[in-house]
Amino acid sequence: MDLLNTLVDKGLRRELPTREEALAVLATSDDDLLDVVAAAGKVRRHWFGRRVKLNYLVNLKSGLCPEDCSYCSQRLGSKADILKYTWLKPDEASQAAAAGLAGGAKRVCLVASGRGPTDRDVDRVSETIKAIKDQNEGVEVCACLGLLSDGQADRLREAGADAYNHNLNTSEGTYGDITTTHTYADRVDTVQKAHAAGLSACSGLIAGMGETDEDLVDVVYSLRELDPDSVPVNFLIPFEGTPLAKEWNLTPQRCLRILAMVRFVCPDVEVRIAGGREVHLRTMQPLALHLANSIFLGDYLTSEGQAGKADLEMIADAGFEVEGADQVTLPEHRTGEAGGCGSHAGTGCGPGADAGCGSHAEAGCGSHEGGGVCGTASASPATATPADEPRTDLVAVRRRGAGTDLAPNA
Repeated sequence: MDLLNTLVDKGLRRELPTREEALAVLATSDDDLLDVVAAAGKVRRHWFGRRVKLNYLVNLKSGLCPEDCSYCSQRLGSKADILKYTWLKPDEASQAAAAGLAGGAKRVCLVASGRGPTDRDVDRVSETIKAIKDQNEGVEVCACLGLLSDGQADRLREAGADAYNHNLNTSEGTYGDITTTHTYADRVDTVQKAHAAGLSACSGLIAGMGETDEDLVDVVYSLRELDPDSVPVNFLIPFEGTPLAKEWNLTPQRCLRILAMVRFVCPDVEVRIAGGREVHLRTMQPLALHLANSIFLGDYLTSEGQAGKADLEMIADAGFEVEGADQVTLPEHRTGEAGGCGSHAGTGCGPGADAGCGSHAEAGCGSHEGGGVCGTASASPATATPADEPRTDLVAVRRRGAGTDLAPNA
């Protein structure tokens, strides 16, 4: 297919595809799906080999958020039966992080619900970052605390944070349809603050909220321009008790096409499969590893993921390897002389990139949602759910780990 050959060539050169080419990827048929995955896989392997970076979420403060993000189980007015608790103490958060690190994670993502942190909240998180880093040499820490005020990104950087997550979530044109308590511009401003402070920016999107192909392309092109080092791709978990509970718009094939499009537009960036991979990709998760080079291990913020052991087995069975703590995630041109998780010294997600990031996404190093299944029994052939039926059986509220007395899943 000429389209795919063109996109591979551009991806290897970090050249931006045209909007028409990106839309064409989303419009490919299921018959062409494996060709699309193979093509995007060439770009992924060129920049990241067969490494898979593992990230681990710690929900520092769950529920009771004053924002009205429609997709979020922690939103204002949510009736979702999720865990609700106030700030974890630094030692509690460090213990939770240790479980993920023991499972092979190299980055810990510290997330807290809310519009944004107070200066006291920044102090709390700074203490937590110190506790985690004191006990775990070489760990990367990403904070996701919502909208940042002036100076807060600098304070997090000084405290030892390596990255900051704030997701754009959807296109600027449709942002007002999912959230009214803050604006798309607010999100962009927070990402720019993170960049300016020298933090590695992490910003992504949520697919499956009823958006068009054009909306998906718009947000991914905006992300490329903002130049985050990592792009989490969340697939909406339609939590009961939220406004988007009935939005079951995704198939495994659709999810793979979206991941492929993101890889072609942002070829040399850490693309992370975040919330919803277990719910929407299901048995096709291993194919997604040919597109993304990063996943979350174990559970998400408010929902359960598949068992951490199953994540590791999936990576090995698919012929990939877990990225070691001593390995640099990003290509050399993106890390500059500093190395590490990303320094923005290169050309970014492509030539002409600016700055950027986004929060409150569905799961991921920055959001208020989760996604996944842990230990959910597979349906037998006799009772299998039709492909076009909502898989509500795959949405499990997190009842273990941070904020509970039960051991975490990692």
